[in-house]
Amino acid sequence: MNNALALAYAQRLIACESVTPASGAVFDALEEMLAPLGFTVERFISGKDDDNPAHGAPVENLFAIRTASGGHFAFAGHVDVVPPGNGWASDPFVPEIKGDLLHGRGAVDMKGSIAAFVAALHDIPKDAGTISLIITGDEEGPAIQGTRALITHMQKRGSIPDYCLVGEPTSVNRLGDMMKIGRRGSVNMWISVAGTQGHVAYPHLADNPIPSLIAILAEIEAITLDDGTDWFQASNIEITDLNVGNKATNVIPAKAEARLSIRFNDLQNGDALVLRLRELVERHGGTLTAMISGEAFLTPPGALSAAISDAVEAVVGIAPEASTTGGTSDARFLTKICPVVEFGLCNATMHKLDEAVAIADLSALTEIYRRVALKMLAAEA
Repeated sequence: MNNALALAYAQRLIACESVTPASGAVFDALEEMLAPLGFTVERFISGKDDDNPAHGAPVENLFAIRTASGGHFAFAGHVDVVPPGNGWASDPFVPEIKGDLLHGRGAVDMKGSIAAFVAALHDIPKDAGTISLIITGDEEGPAIQGTRALITHMQKRGSIPDYCLVGEPTSVNRLGDMMKIGRRGSVNMWISVAGTQGHVAYPHLADNPIPSLIAILAEIEAITLDDGTDWFQASNIEITDLNVGNKATNVIPAKAEARLSIRFNDLQNGDALVLRLRELVERHGGTLTAMISGEAFLTPPGALSAAISDAVEAVVGIAPEASTTGGTSDARFLTKICPVVEFGLCNATMHKLDEAVAIADLSALTEIYRRVALKMLAAEA
């Protein structure tokens, strides 16, 4: 096995400063790793360079494929990272080994898992089947011109995989204790209630929007969307912001605003939730705008989750829990083209200062990925 390669590859990727949206050097590094292994590497920029937020910023994406007869197994991930923030013990883009840990931004989310998969490819015969990598530079950002553009690219070239493993950091307390077979959907909503500004001593000459907003939010707070399912927790609505912006003590404000975030299971639908809340808001004279980040999805336990479970148990001695908890990932897009399961490193330090991965976990993950890929390719041969 080439497990030691995972460490070297992770160090090389971390050394590329790739705050979202990523481009350039980090993709150069990944292409240089894949080309000698027989992969055709296709890189392209998606998106318009304008001020329209609906278009998203231009994003670099990479699709790499090594074709052979038999099944098609894909690995998906992202090379962009969140901003490191201040207060690191060392330079976040200079990979540093301290004891048993490799430190650097992206060590677990998710350059480490990409490194492990590429290392595993060294021990997967070229004739085992078709393998592809779906890598975006915009998962941590708006995710408008990232994996969705990659899917369109794959569809145009006729390269849809049979199964896809997304290498997000799903493990919690130790490598292998959890995999994600689904995720909740997500929608953000902005509520605005207009009034008429005026002096508090002359309320009959003004129209205070705050009572109407309070009534809207009270009605929303009373909603129970559902009680959850066998695989999902209950959908929930959270009020995440209130804003009036009134600094004067003797002025009735002209506008009051609030923001909601809804995480919902597969009993709900994003469009239906927006319609329901919009009707409620408009009854009170307000307006609502919304952005659906993704729908809930579930990959019922099957061949892929079984292959991951078997590989994890063989390598680290535990069986991963199948879960749908946590935030969204690009699996919400990939699930539209094939069965998808997420599995990767421990997530305890992702997005934190001094992000770090256990070097032993990189080695173990390399072997897990190798076993999963071989088993899934053999199943479709």
